[in-house]
Parts: sequence; C-alpha cells; structure tokens
Amino acid sequence: MGIGFDQIFMKQDMQKYLIKNIQIVNEGSIINADVLITNGRIEKILPQITVSTANHIEIDGEGKYLFPGCIDDQVHFREPGLTHKATIYTESKAAVAGGVTSYMEMPNTIPNALTQELLEEKYKIAAKTSLANYSFFMGTGNDNADEVLKTNEQKKNICGVKIFMGASTGNMLVDNPNTLDKIFRESEVLIATHCEDEKIIRENLEKIKASGKELTAADHPIIRNDEACYESSLYAIQIAKKYNTRLHILHITTEKELQLFTNMFPLKEKRITAEVCVHHLHFTSDDYARLGNQIKCNPAIKAPHNKEALWKALLDNRLDVIATDHAPHTWEEKNEPYLKAHAGLPLVQHPLLLMLYYHKKGYISLEKIAEKMSHAVAACFQIAERGYIREGYYADLVIADLNKNSKVSKENILYKCGWSPLESMEFPASITHTFVNGHLVYACPGLEGRNGEWDETQKGQRLVFDR
Repeated sequence: MGIGFDQIFMKQDMQKYLIKNIQIVNEGSIINADVLITNGRIEKILPQITVSTANHIEIDGEGKYLFPGCIDDQVHFREPGLTHKATIYTESKAAVAGGVTSYMEMPNTIPNALTQELLEEKYKIAAKTSLANYSFFMGTGNDNADEVLKTNEQKKNICGVKIFMGASTGNMLVDNPNTLDKIFRESEVLIATHCEDEKIIRENLEKIKASGKELTAADHPIIRNDEACYESSLYAIQIAKKYNTRLHILHITTEKELQLFTNMFPLKEKRITAEVCVHHLHFTSDDYARLGNQIKCNPAIKAPHNKEALWKALLDNRLDVIATDHAPHTWEEKNEPYLKAHAGLPLVQHPLLLMLYYHKKGYISLEKIAEKMSHAVAACFQIAERGYIREGYYADLVIADLNKNSKVSKENILYKCGWSPLESMEFPASITHTFVNGHLVYACPGLEGRNGEWDETQKGQRLVFDR
C-alpha cells in the first residue's frame, strides 16, 4: 500500500519517491514497472525496485498510468500588465493540476515583450511564482528586427521568436515585408507564427457589415475564414523555404492548410512543423449556438469537416504537436457584443483530460497522446532532458487514473478568470499526481468535492534547449 496523501506532503522535503507497479506510457509503448525519483530526476526504471522506506516515499501506482509531463508550447498567462485576467502563478497552478509541467508563453503582454530586457523581466517573475517549468517567446513588431535577432545569442535559453502574421490580442501584427524577410533570413532560433491574412479578414468583415445583419459569434469563422488562414500559412512557408528557416506554425484550423505539411520525414528532420490546439480538435462551428463568445478565438473554430481533417492529420503526423493556446479573459470581457468580445479560451487545466476523453472514444491511443503532448514538443523545440520518461531525465511526471471520472465545475477551476468553455463536462479520467522536477507539487485524493493538495515550496525551472 502507498503512503497517505497527508503523509506525502508532510515528508516533501525528502524529495525521493518510488512509484510502484504503474503502467508507463512512453516512447510508443506501455510497460508495467517501478520508477525511482531522486534529486529531481528519474534515477531508475525497472520491473521491480526495492529501497529503504525510511529514505523514500512510496506511491502505489496499481491500476494507474504514468505519463511524461505535458509541454504546452502556446499559452497566454497575461503577466505583466493584464493581471486582472490571469497571472503566471494562477495559470501555472491550473496547468500543473491538469498535468502540464512545462509551458512556453507568448509576448503579447503589456508592455509587449519586444526587447531582451522586457523579455527577461518575465523570466524573473516566473522564477519567483511559476509552479511549472517555463520559457517565453521573444516578441516581434514591425520595427524591432535587430532586437529580435539578439535572440540568436540566447538560443539555448529562449524557446523561440513569435510573429503575429495575423492580428490578435495585443496589437502585435507584423505586416512589414522587409521585417519579415530579415527575421526569417537571419534567425537561428525557431520562429513560431500566428497565420491569418488581415486583408482577407477585413474584406470579409466589411462584406457582412454591409449586409446589415447583426453580427454574432457564429459569424467569426466566416470573417476569419479558411482562405485567410491558408494564404497566411502559405506565405510564411514560402519565406521559410526561401531561407531554410526553422518555422513552426501555430494552431492550424483548416483542412485546406493541411496540404502544406508533410509526414514524409521524421520530426527531427523537419524544418517546417505545425501545431493543433485542443479546442480545434473538440469544438466545431456547431457549438457557437450553445457557447457563443465563449469559444470566440483567433484563428476561429470552424466547420465540422475541419475537425475531422485535423484529427486525421494529427494521427498521420502532418500535425506535430498538441497545445492549448490558453488565453483567459474575464467573464465580462467575453460577454461584450460580438465585435468587442475578447478572443481566447482558458484551457490549460484540461488538455490531457480532454485527450483521455478522446482516447476512451477511440480517437487516439495513450501512446500517441504522450507523443504529441510531450515527446514531440521536446523534439520540436530541442528541449534538454525533458519530455520523456528516461533514466537521468528530469522527473516531470503525471499520474492519471482512467477509472475515476472528474468533472469541470466552478468549484475546481483554477484559472483566475474563473470560467471554462468545458464547464459541466465529465472526463473519464482524473489527474492524481503531478511532479515537476521530481517535486510532488499536486496530489488529488480523488474524494468528492476535493480540489487536491498542494506543495508550492519549490518553483519550476527555466527550460534549456539543445541548440
């Protein structure tokens, strides 16, 4: 029998754990084994491990599954400047509760992270408050190319450069061809892009306005349509191919865009990769009637045939990683009239549970979940010593119980904004433990009405990249 939850948290200073008899989901297989965690890392993985109970805390993994901690390559935690919506502390806590042990955060905070100094300020905040491991993208504007390229000197310490090739929250649209050309030509680090064509979007909006109809959230995928996404993604890929740039296109939403990506090469050999987000794998335009502005996001959630195409491309490796694009806004901001309502969904507490829901529905294997949410993200960004359950790697680990349901409710939502588009959804699984760097940050006894127990005495670490 494993030690009780209260005793685990009393003994946290030991930082030595033995997880017994658990199903390990890792690198394309599931094996039953024991895992020994010592000094923040995975020391041993063996069929049976015996250690002194005086020096280690034993956790009974019988009937449960061990996943590598999820790595979310696209979140918006809103700090600094937008802390009425969220903070690095609140959203990293929500992430950990959902099995996300590392994240990469976007530059459209206030002020925008457009200088190396402003970027480092975000790292300082995270070092003090983030419960998960972290990295932050360098932001791009129309006139800061030289500053952006200083990231080349920090390529082992910064996840990448973010370019908004379509306008979204934060007014960071980059549409200067000379700026784009210079950064794509000279960047030595991964460039991540938000791709939507602003000219097409503006034309679509004016056309609908001219019809005289009252706009609602259901018009969002008509305004920000398939063509706007495709043309912008095509443009980014054309520049990247011209200079052999390492390009990663975020939140693909359309069937049409999928022809731009390949599965003919292993991920580590790809120079152009793509991400899909959980909300585009879950919702469709049919859901606007029920949820309205709650699911307004950029790029838009689109017609059902796109969702099915995205799933197919994810499973055949044209789409490389799964993320959330976690983007919290207050309830009041989401309930403005459509044109004023802020775009974005809070999701980082539930991506693994949502994928386990689709596993139970037969869409995706457990091994593929671990690949797309952990292994592939680590490979795509060249993250050092994370993303896999391997001896010597950091012990970023998640235990899931696929026999105990969990339900999203206002009482257990940890986002500062206090709401979720998944509210009232019941998952056929629950997260029972989350380790970050071998530290048991979160453990949930699974009792009705309990939110879990926390040890926040250790903070996450800055991600390092093998470049």
